[in-house]
Amino acid sequence: GKIISTYLKSNNLPEQHVDTTGVCYIVDAPGTGNNLFTSSTQVTLGYTGQQLKANETLGPVFAQTNSFHPSFVLGSVLRGWQLGITKIKQGGTVTLYLPSRYAYGPYPQPDIGLLANAVLVFQITLYSITN
Repeated sequence: GKIISTYLKSNNLPEQHVDTTGVCYIVDAPGTGNNLFTSSTQVTLGYTGQQLKANETLGPVFAQTNSFHPSFVLGSVLRGWQLGITKIKQGGTVTLYLPSRYAYGPYPQPDIGLLANAVLVFQITLYSITN
């Protein structure tokens, strides 16, 4: 949480916590509608992922959807996504700051160039929600 907190402060970004997890979020655009989220809700997303490095700089993009918008069952995505996506409605955009335990934790992701315990930043656009 310290890396995230320091990064947000040094960039004059509002520190909004999901709860006591250390997951922080910034609602860039709230979206519209009345959305009910459950663990079986299907979400269609666009996203960009970067690592927040120990020196408080963002690393290169390791994941990006571009024009393809995949769908996921909310209960199957990263725990930090489960907490943060529910902060917006359809058409909304949220930036999530995930401590490693709410991302991939102690498991390295060599396919996308992430070491174990990586702190991640995702900008997510929620295109649609299906219950």
